Formats: sequence, structure tokens, C-alpha cells
Amino acid sequence: MFPNVGCELNYNKDYELVIAVMLSAQTTDISVNKVTPVLFDRYKTLEELANASLLDVEEIIHSIGLYKNKAKNVIAIAKVLVDNYGGVVPSDKDELQKLPGVGNKTAGVIRAEIFRIPDLPVDTHILRISKRLDLVDSKADPLKTEIKLKKLFPESDWIKLHHQLIHFGRYKCLARRPMCENCKLATFCNKK
Repeated sequence: MFPNVGCELNYNKDYELVIAVMLSAQTTDISVNKVTPVLFDRYKTLEELANASLLDVEEIIHSIGLYKNKAKNVIAIAKVLVDNYGGVVPSDKDELQKLPGVGNKTAGVIRAEIFRIPDLPVDTHILRISKRLDLVDSKADPLKTEIKLKKLFPESDWIKLHHQLIHFGRYKCLARRPMCENCKLATFCNKK
């Protein structure tokens, strides 16, 4: 259903993706794509962002959820990248998770998108789809779901599958009103 999909967050520099993915937690990529151009136009370098005014960053991103904490993380990520990594986004998952606001899922997205390192991070859409298709137990958390999916599918498919499952969850198998009619996966679904 979604043969040619990819990341829907807009970015031009590696650190911009790190910040965009962190900002996307509990909000939509569309919302993030509205605020990041303003943020990255105002603060054109990582160094400028590391020295940004907290109130200014809050004002720029106030339309997204949890904006006060996320604004602190934006500046803190920039500072850590400048001070500890010479302005370069690390590819190591453990190092990525040392960045403020970056957990397992965000680190997996960054590794897959920037470095093309196979990973299959699980967001709310993938978790829901995996349960509906009985790929995982109904009580599985995101980490258990990630581990199980990685066993079920070849590593060479992980990056593309991640995007396909997200798109399926965003645009077809919605949380409240799944579009079950004409769904090619209906025979596998427990939503029927």
C-alpha cells in the first residue's frame, strides 16, 4: 500500500533531524514541520541554537505539545552536540540517548534516517498496527514490540518497513476509525 515512503519530517542538517524527531513526540510531523523552519531560520547554526533564548524558543514552538520542556531540550541538545561531539551527531545508539529528550525510539529513527543503520523503532502507530495484526501480544510495550518485529522481518527491510507501518497507521489503520473496507491486511486483523 505504501511502496515509496520515507521520513515526513523536513530537515537540512543532521542536528535539525535530531531536534525535529525529539519535537515530534506526542504531536504530529505536520505540526513540527510548521515550527522547525522558523526555529532553524532564526538560529542558523548549532552554536546559535546552543545560545538561544529559552523564551524565544518556547515562543517559536508553543503550538506543539509539551513545548516548555521541549524548548529546554532543543537548547540542551545543541549544547551537548557542540560541547561533547564537536557539533557532529553521533551514530551510536547509546550516545544518541545521552542527548536530552532522546530515547530509544528517537535514537532508532535518527540512526535509520541519517546513517542508514537498520533499525525498527516503534511509535504509537507501529505499536497499534502490530497488536491489531497479532504480530505481538496485546500487552506488549514498544521495546518488546521492536524486538519481536526485528525477529519477524529481515534486517534489510527494517528502515522501509518502519515507514510503511507508520504510514499505514497514519493514513489507513487509524486509531479511532480504521478504514477497514478494501484493506489488504483485513484477513490478518483482529479489529474486524
